Amino acid sequence: MRTFASLLIFTFAGCAYRPRLRPFATDGCTLFPDGTSEYKDLWLNCCKKHDYEYWMGGTKAERLEADIELRNCVASVGRPKIAELMLKGVRAGGTPYLPTEFRWGFGWSYPRGYKRLTDREKNLIKESQHR
Repeated sequence: MRTFASLLIFTFAGCAYRPRLRPFATDGCTLFPDGTSEYKDLWLNCCKKHDYEYWMGGTKAERLEADIELRNCVASVGRPKIAELMLKGVRAGGTPYLPTEFRWGFGWSYPRGYKRLTDREKNLIKESQHR
């Protein structure tokens, strides 16, 4: 009996969660202009960094931090009102509980929700940067 139990444990251990990470892709400022009519890419770099954070996902606190960083970045290029509007938009639309292509943790299979990245997931992220 003990051998059978060991075999079951060994078998199911091989079926453990194996995270799959989609390649990183950004569309710039999703559903929002990348800049003004005069400076078309004014805050595009802010959005690309934000997209990278959303692609990785993580905890609820990490999402809030990423969203505040986006707001601060856009404000730093002289657009504080737009920064506040963008913050409201990402807070409302970026939830990990909607099956959108721009949700928090969109690099992982849906639904992921909020959870700390495992060491294995962090390694996959690092490996993807070298491809």
